[in-house]
Amino acid sequence: STAYGILEADYPPAFLGCFRDVFVDSRLLLPVIAPEGSRIQANITVGCSDKDKCDDSPCQNRGRCVSQGWRGYLCECHRPYEGNNCAEEYITARFGNKDLESYAVFSLDDDPGDTVIISMFIRTRQSSGLLLIMTNSTSQYLRLWLEAGMIKVQVNNFETLVGRAVINDGHFHLVTLKLEGVVATLFQSAQSQGFIPIRLIQVHPGDMVYVGGLPDSRASASFGGYFKGCIQDLRINNKRLQFYPISTQVESYNLEQLISIAEGCSSDNACAVNPCLNGGVCYSMWDDFICNCPPNTAGRRCEEVKWCELSPCPAAAMCQLLSQGFECLSNVTFRLGSSIPQYRSNGKIKRSLTSVSLSFRSRRLAATLLHAHKDSNYLTVSLLNSHVVMDLQVGGDKDNVSIQSQTQFSDGKWHTVKLSLETQASTSSWIMVVDGGKEAISMPKTAVGDLEFLGKEADIFLGGLSLNAGVDLSGCLGPVEIGGLLLPFHPDTELNLPRPQEEQFLRINSNAPLLYGCWGASVCTPNPCRNEGVCEDLFDLYQCTCSSEWTGHLCQDSTDPCISGPCLYGNCVSLPGGYKCACEQGYSGEQCEVEVDMCEKSNCSHGATCLKGFQTYSCLCPQNMTGQYCELPQLPVSTCTGTRWNYSCFNGGRCSEADDACYCLPGFAGQWYDMHNDS
Repeated sequence: STAYGILEADYPPAFLGCFRDVFVDSRLLLPVIAPEGSRIQANITVGCSDKDKCDDSPCQNRGRCVSQGWRGYLCECHRPYEGNNCAEEYITARFGNKDLESYAVFSLDDDPGDTVIISMFIRTRQSSGLLLIMTNSTSQYLRLWLEAGMIKVQVNNFETLVGRAVINDGHFHLVTLKLEGVVATLFQSAQSQGFIPIRLIQVHPGDMVYVGGLPDSRASASFGGYFKGCIQDLRINNKRLQFYPISTQVESYNLEQLISIAEGCSSDNACAVNPCLNGGVCYSMWDDFICNCPPNTAGRRCEEVKWCELSPCPAAAMCQLLSQGFECLSNVTFRLGSSIPQYRSNGKIKRSLTSVSLSFRSRRLAATLLHAHKDSNYLTVSLLNSHVVMDLQVGGDKDNVSIQSQTQFSDGKWHTVKLSLETQASTSSWIMVVDGGKEAISMPKTAVGDLEFLGKEADIFLGGLSLNAGVDLSGCLGPVEIGGLLLPFHPDTELNLPRPQEEQFLRINSNAPLLYGCWGASVCTPNPCRNEGVCEDLFDLYQCTCSSEWTGHLCQDSTDPCISGPCLYGNCVSLPGGYKCACEQGYSGEQCEVEVDMCEKSNCSHGATCLKGFQTYSCLCPQNMTGQYCELPQLPVSTCTGTRWNYSCFNGGRCSEADDACYCLPGFAGQWYDMHNDS
């Protein structure tokens, strides 16, 4: 009503336009400037402007202004805004606040026709949950729900369409499902997510629409449970389904039930339960949280401690980070008299123990690497004739397993052994892998013993069969694991921080000292190599590197065989791989050590006697023979009386009465005594 009590409904709409020179009884009524505070004018300005109202940008929230003639306009609003100036926003409905089971029910009062378009804004961080179901008295003919963070649609209990994009990122997403005749198309923010052929759906007045869940919680669970998040501006075609109505009058379906749905899009306080671990500070986000983790921690909840950055291990060990803790890895040297480490489970091992892995280095042909026993059950991993052997007995003789590597490994090098129980179909086998290569496999059995007894107070030893038996391994062990759990060489008393993981094997004789690192015997001290040979340590074995003049295992042999003067009576000549003696005359043998018998091959004949001399010989002839080799017969001798002296003529020569000479036979000459030509 007006100030004068006249009903506005009795008059047509107010005039919109301009007046000029309005006189009543010759009195100018318009235009006039009314005094300030006067009530005789309202919404009247001087002048007659035809300025486009859209120039003043009257539409809010990015609404589009459309001119409607002189001084008229219309705002086309973007969802989820409504009203003359797009100033009013559809009220968001909060589902599942504080994890309550919430849902809404609407009833349809018209037939939307052959084309049904369902659209809404969705905000959630949940990967699953029921969004909307349309149902009649006999069936649920349309279902929308979240699965793995994506929209899933099912039409007529059969045809199914799944979106391609994930929407559970905590942001608002406009989801549209268009059922047009026999085709269903899914959109997300106007981007098509795919389409499927469908049978025509029938929507009738009286059908019900369930949003966020069903009254029956078990029925809701079939679609991922009740929806947790926010829904805004839900529409079927152009008709709204309002959880909380706005002041602007819009066409809407009837709200029948509103169960535990809050107004607005509030967030659960995810920090209320203090989800951040290890001193992390929690900051709330919408239906989520973020942890500001202290140094040396990581993970969504600061659950991952970077233990190795805290330097928990002694200097001789290397830190290995685990999912729930850390281990300190090192090597240990075993020698005669070394301590044997002994282990037992801490009683909290829950995993299945079906593997053993260890690293070793040794030149021993036979040695115990690992031995464990409890009652009649035992496990032994050893070296036998340089082969790796596993012996396992669980539950009696019938379950005994023994496998041996094909290759020999006592070569002083590092080797890694992994033993694992593998099951195929109804049978199981133990498999041995050394240095990455499969070495042995046990016969498949229906019931093969595992290592569960090792987690139940079994005694485990490294390097020997027991503390009393003493160590029989000469060499080194690297990390040893059973079921992926380390047998630690370093007890907690040697660590800067205790190991936090729940499942552990504990070293129970922590006071027994171990020699950390891998140290071979001092095979090069003192230097066994002769003649300035260089000793190379090959781990419990050495090798001499000799200069070019020497050879042999200890560099004891000269590479010049003549340097020692092996030839006694001759000259030494070096040859590849040896030498040769050139002997002096009268000597023979490999080293010219044998004096040659000159008479062995003499030419003395007719019974002559060979007389040995130095490098020669002579023949002593019998009385009737003569010559160098006694090869000539002995001729008669004539005794002559000369004028001056007596003389003899040999070899048949006759005396000459003149000149005291001899007449010689042909072939002979000389005066006296000469058997040939000399006198």
